Amino acid sequence: HDTFMTHAGPDYVLEFAHGYTYSAHPVACAAGLAALDILVEEDLPDRVAREAPYFEGLLHDQLRGKPYVSDIRNYGFAGAITLEAKGDEPLRRPFDVAMAMWERGVLVRYGGDTIQMAPHFVMERAHMDQLVGTLADCLDTLQ
Repeated sequence: HDTFMTHAGPDYVLEFAHGYTYSAHPVACAAGLAALDILVEEDLPDRVAREAPYFEGLLHDQLRGKPYVSDIRNYGFAGAITLEAKGDEPLRRPFDVAMAMWERGVLVRYGGDTIQMAPHFVMERAHMDQLVGTLADCLDTLQ
């Protein structure tokens, strides 16, 4: 424990790669199959295909030119915003953005210097506006 926790990196690095207790678990597999049934029955891939251009427009229109943003990309409802690293504190900026968003009631994750978003497939446009608008506001607070 001490070896991993003491030498894991800065305190704002939250992830630790390990196996998961739910990997190949029968109940998790059943839930996954049920989710696939809903995906097909409710034609969610088609919904995402119809709404993805709106989400893409929000990402690029609202986040282009924001402080420290070096790349904006998306595929369907998956979005990624790469931030310039902060000197000798790698991962600091994405951590700060994720925490600022959490304080505003919006959850995102980050990996490396990239903010990662994967909204649910039934997300309404008002929620997309809230997600990207909150991210834009939080990016403006970066130092």
